[in-house]
Amino acid sequence: MVSDEEETTWDDIRTTSPEGEGSQDPIDESRKRGKRVVDGFLLTVEILAVLGLVFVLFNGLDILQELNREVALALEQPTLTPTPLIVAVVLPSGHTPPDSPGGSKPNIAEIPEHLQPVVQSYGEIPIPTQGPQHAIRLQIPKINQDVPIVEGDGFEQLKKGVGHHINSANPGESGNVVLSAHNDIHGEIFRNLDQLETGDLIIIFSERQSYTYVVEDVLFVEPTQVEFLASTGAPTATLISCYPYMIDNKRIVVIANLIDS
Repeated sequence: MVSDEEETTWDDIRTTSPEGEGSQDPIDESRKRGKRVVDGFLLTVEILAVLGLVFVLFNGLDILQELNREVALALEQPTLTPTPLIVAVVLPSGHTPPDSPGGSKPNIAEIPEHLQPVVQSYGEIPIPTQGPQHAIRLQIPKINQDVPIVEGDGFEQLKKGVGHHINSANPGESGNVVLSAHNDIHGEIFRNLDQLETGDLIIIFSERQSYTYVVEDVLFVEPTQVEFLASTGAPTATLISCYPYMIDNKRIVVIANLIDS
């Protein structure tokens, strides 16, 4: 017979669990929590590392672009335009009157004393060879002039005719065609330049074609007013000579604009 104490029912079997089942080991639970903390920390470190790498890459690109700009600026060479110094000192065609002691010669007195040796050295600058685009002849119907044009406007060049200022525009081009000649020596080509009026015509020839300019203004200026040598946005011709006749302490400047070619 089975005693009451030893008798076991099905309910007792269902409600009795094996030892340890349904309960958690405190050590395992602590290990799991520690692992989760470590995993979270490592994930945070990885995210920060990725963000840091992205920052370094973007910052590095900016630095590289800045270095490239600096290198490009360092390698860039300025465009130099050779300009005779006399352009920045006095207008061309300056000379002493033919009846002055010693006769007519370049008027050095117009040039500041400290610049005179430098300006004189520019007489040795090579004169460009005329090309098909260069001015070769000038006609001014109003004063009955039909004369040759040479390259350069130094004292020696103006003995041969009208001088085309080196580095000024060619006829028909946008810019300023600067031409000069004497008024009381070497043919007195521009003696009657003061007779020109607004509307009179000036015709400049190259080997290829002719260009007609119409007079816009006639001015009397100081030899140092070199702004009349400056380039212009539109096709312009500027005629320059000493003035007045046989005195030559001023300049006459005739400005004309292109109307036909």
